[in-house]
Amino acid sequence: MGPQLGAKVVAKAWSDPEFKARLLADATGACAELGIGGLQGEDMVVVEDTADVHNVIVCTLCSCYPWPVLGLPPNWYKEPQYRAAIVREPRKVLAESFGYAVSDDVEIRVWDSSSEMRYWVLPARPAGTDGWTEDQLAELVSRDSMIGVGPTAEATS
Repeated sequence: MGPQLGAKVVAKAWSDPEFKARLLADATGACAELGIGGLQGEDMVVVEDTADVHNVIVCTLCSCYPWPVLGLPPNWYKEPQYRAAIVREPRKVLAESFGYAVSDDVEIRVWDSSSEMRYWVLPARPAGTDGWTEDQLAELVSRDSMIGVGPTAEATS
């Protein structure tokens, strides 16, 4: 359990279009194909970042979180201040609290997890990673990029 497992799933989706389609259609089932699942991993939904849309995850009621793919939730995720502010002013919270500036021409969608539905983000694949192995790609993925509060690492040769 942990963000390295989520990074493995993201890298697989970046490398395998058929797996990516299954992940976006049924995240719980696609993760199970890789042996990932269990408590707090039931009914997962993956939302995809694109050039036009950035996704961010919150649980406004408590701290529902997909543990099998992201590990333990960070303390800030459970804080009422984050939970309230990210819904009201996501662009401002991302910039001021996380140092993550999302361009004004990109729509930000906030997804509210619950005990029935646990969301997480499939970040956009970084440029310059064609031909990379899944292991190399997984190194670029962080827990924060799968919550939507941080970028993936940049590709370096």
